Amino acid sequence: MQRVEMLDGVAEVPRAAWDALVGDESPFLEWDWLASLEESGAVGPETGWLPRPLVVRDGSRLVAACPLYLKSHSEGEFVFDWGWADAAQRAGIRYYPKLLVGIPFTPVTGARFLVAPGQDRGKWIARLSASLREICESNELSGVHINFCRESETQALARSDYLLRVGLQYHWKNLDYGGFEDYLARFRSKRRNQIRRERRAMIEQKIRIECRQGDDISDDLFDTMYRCYLTTIESHTWGRQYLNPRFFELLAERFRERLCFVIARQGDEVIAGTTNVVKGGTFYGRYWGALKPARHLHFNVCYYAAIEYCIEAGIQRFEPGAGGDYKFLRGFDAEPTYSLHFLAEPRLSQAVARFLDAERAQAARTIDGLRAQSSLKPADTHRRRPRGT
Repeated sequence: MQRVEMLDGVAEVPRAAWDALVGDESPFLEWDWLASLEESGAVGPETGWLPRPLVVRDGSRLVAACPLYLKSHSEGEFVFDWGWADAAQRAGIRYYPKLLVGIPFTPVTGARFLVAPGQDRGKWIARLSASLREICESNELSGVHINFCRESETQALARSDYLLRVGLQYHWKNLDYGGFEDYLARFRSKRRNQIRRERRAMIEQKIRIECRQGDDISDDLFDTMYRCYLTTIESHTWGRQYLNPRFFELLAERFRERLCFVIARQGDEVIAGTTNVVKGGTFYGRYWGALKPARHLHFNVCYYAAIEYCIEAGIQRFEPGAGGDYKFLRGFDAEPTYSLHFLAEPRLSQAVARFLDAERAQAARTIDGLRAQSSLKPADTHRRRPRGT
């Protein structure tokens, strides 16, 4: 007998059963990552991220699921709906709490509907999306938001009441580079010379950069990476601390094989670093911070060293996260991102639908314009236009 259940956390599901649904998908969907967020308290009632994963069982077998959270705010989502919340408040519509299908604090595209191998994926996307709507309406919640989903999932729900939103990020692709110089050769001379100057600055300041992955990461580096993460939070007015020391301890215990730390040393002292995740030919840039200032340190640690590592390791894609036009100047090209939104209140839904029509058209123009002005010299690559335009 098949039944849909809402649980109190991913930790209630056996690790192997959950990861069997994830398969080759995003590493941030894996049990080790999600359960560590729960166990560390990074998500929970106190942080406004109440985990409520939705699962489907056929007898005792897990056949489908989605990572679901009950949210009391819009922090840490990276698909910004604060304007919608303000409009709802002005109209006397309660916006919070709401349902979010996604990964906390992680603007990375991946499947949001997890389905067991051999199962009809379209069927379970329809079943789970309908269940999400039912939960929303029966509990008088404002809506369901499915963030950074796959384009195929938007297609599966194209005729539903979910509204499509298109955003953009900057991603780097490995165009069969033989080395870092091959990558540099794709730039026009002015930009190429600038990158070389920024790289030389490390030598001039006696800074060396190294990449440590998996078992090559020493235990002491996890505390260092947490301190690097904190420096970025503390140095920006918009910074929000989502993670804590316990989360980094759990990464050391559970997730080390997926991690790649890029660290900068001056002498024996670690002065900066990034916490990154690697899986399935993709390098995901996550948490950066500098314990000591140095000229051009950010670009070298976050981008050049990571790109060089990807080329040497044969990694095909580097997703550095949200924002940053400076990425575009360094060979990261615009890619569409997708989200889906169901709003229960008809007036709010209609207003947001009109807004999204215009926003999608603007996103398409922006992405097309950025691709036409790529910092990389033209090459024979297939470039797609985002859906919904």
